[in-house]
Amino acid sequence: MVFSSPNRIILISIYSSRFLEHFRRLPGYNSLRITWESESWNKLPWRKLEQHVYRIQKRIFKAKQQGNTRAVHKLQKLLMKSRAARLLAVRRVTQDNQGKKTAGVDGVKSVPPLQRLEMVECIHPKHGKRKKSPPVRRIYIPKPGKIEKRPLGIPVMETRAQQALAKCALEPEWEACFEANSYGFRPGRSCQDAIQAIFLAICKKPKYVLDADIAGCFDHAS
Repeated sequence: MVFSSPNRIILISIYSSRFLEHFRRLPGYNSLRITWESESWNKLPWRKLEQHVYRIQKRIFKAKQQGNTRAVHKLQKLLMKSRAARLLAVRRVTQDNQGKKTAGVDGVKSVPPLQRLEMVECIHPKHGKRKKSPPVRRIYIPKPGKIEKRPLGIPVMETRAQQALAKCALEPEWEACFEANSYGFRPGRSCQDAIQAIFLAICKKPKYVLDADIAGCFDHAS
């Protein structure tokens, strides 16, 4: 409804602001706000967002197979700027990943829905050159069957979301040129697939198997 008199508009705005102030002082306002934020986050069309990201990743994969590097880079920029990919990256690090409750140097272990939406805007590539990523939190985890420990760096939540977004754009490009018999840290593949491939290769006749491990490879690599 539109009012012709500007005084009425000012009066309505004053009453609406007073109503909001009164509403915020109610005892159950915080719980109601948190419930509304979580519902708004959960009601996002996640299936459609995943389909949209998958379509762009599929185009990146085909462009890499055809050797069209320029199209690959354009599609990667398009994917990293899309809101769908940023929403999925934030959901992956705050809800889906196994280490979602692991804190970085800022001590943040859980991100509420409203801050997740803010993080979606913060990881946009246009903000990448304006701020520097905080340092990682260094911890040491035990190696299985050994006394020595392995160093592990844990970034903050926002940095993890940026890494997940970059992975979303880089993964289809490199999947197009990886070896067919490579199974480590690849989507849709596991150690069971590697075991099956080894079994099919050696089940017909005896063969030698070479198991090599470079001691401290990543500790001394520069």
